Amino acid sequence: MFPTFFHALRQARVPVSLTEYLVLLEAMAQGVVAYDVDAFYYLSRACLVKDERHLDRFDRVFAEVFKGVESPALPADGEIRAELPPEWLRKLAERLLTEEEKAQIQALGGWDELMKTLAQRLAEQKGRHQGGSKWIGTAGTSPFGAYGYNPEGVRIGQAQSRHRRAVKVWDRRDFRNLDGDVELGTRNIKVALRRLRKFARQGAAEELDLPGTISQTARNAGWLDLKLVPERHNAVKVLLFLDVGGSMDDHVRLCQELFSAARTEFKHLEYFYFHNCVYESVWRDNRRREQRIPTAEVLNTYAADYRLVLVGDAAMSPYEIVHPGGSVEHWNPEPGQVWLQRLLLAYPRAVWLNPAEASWWSRVESTRILQRLMEGRMFPLTLEGLEGAMRVLSR
Repeated sequence: MFPTFFHALRQARVPVSLTEYLVLLEAMAQGVVAYDVDAFYYLSRACLVKDERHLDRFDRVFAEVFKGVESPALPADGEIRAELPPEWLRKLAERLLTEEEKAQIQALGGWDELMKTLAQRLAEQKGRHQGGSKWIGTAGTSPFGAYGYNPEGVRIGQAQSRHRRAVKVWDRRDFRNLDGDVELGTRNIKVALRRLRKFARQGAAEELDLPGTISQTARNAGWLDLKLVPERHNAVKVLLFLDVGGSMDDHVRLCQELFSAARTEFKHLEYFYFHNCVYESVWRDNRRREQRIPTAEVLNTYAADYRLVLVGDAAMSPYEIVHPGGSVEHWNPEPGQVWLQRLLLAYPRAVWLNPAEASWWSRVESTRILQRLMEGRMFPLTLEGLEGAMRVLSR
């Protein structure tokens, strides 16, 4: 198992040396950790990972190699006696409704009414509730709580999205950075991105100028005279804004391929993360999201010759775009559409790349709103869509 783990890490391009692997084996031999998968995870990560940029790849390999769990041996009477984990029992309380039942559940009727009612429930409620349609609880049809259903509500105490109908999320959300070294599947994306090219020679003269060398040597009657020129680079400048978390979890692999290809093709690439819609701040590191960068600072730092590329599935509550305080994660003083319009005004050459199926766009109100704001410059994150987007940015 351990050699398989070591080779899998190397295959995933986590730079693990044989010395580090031997340190891990010695720690296991000395009994640093016992029969505890979590403890072994932290020990192996401490021994084998030298750079936090490789943590995501390490986690994926660890989950793949150690995903199997042996079944317990049956006792003589054939009965399995074990305590069910509380998490399993809690999952039994999830409310599963048919489409007809969902259609009968009514929303409260708007953002203001939703926030006003939530404040009232918090003031009035004294205990835990399950299965109802009014209080903050679980497995019900109330707009507030977890593991139930409502056309629009506030998700409280639920680890992941189920129906993707929440207009605000109470709990803290942690996301990971996109891995910029993903190579598999990026070849065709690189070819599509190359439509957006404008080469220029900049920097120190380090590349051999073969035609110039031959010409100057001929002029010198055969005496060799080497000529050097700066390396040619794609001079196009790109601002890349990437939506992460929530429904974008379904598109992580595709976005990683795009991110990796963009870092290769564009020397002048600046990237930022946001969630659902751009607001007054963005960030560069998903593990340190509290280190925010004001969006106004981005507007004041990068000139209008940058091309703007926003990547997201545009699937959210319409309140997140058109209403102050509509963000699912914080209270935003200004609507998302205000900041998006400021970006489009500062960077006229802009596109939105959407990884969701284009056939669903017309069915999602938030997507229709963003399409209007982008003036039709929303393209599917496919090779054909990328080529169309690059043509628009090249104008």
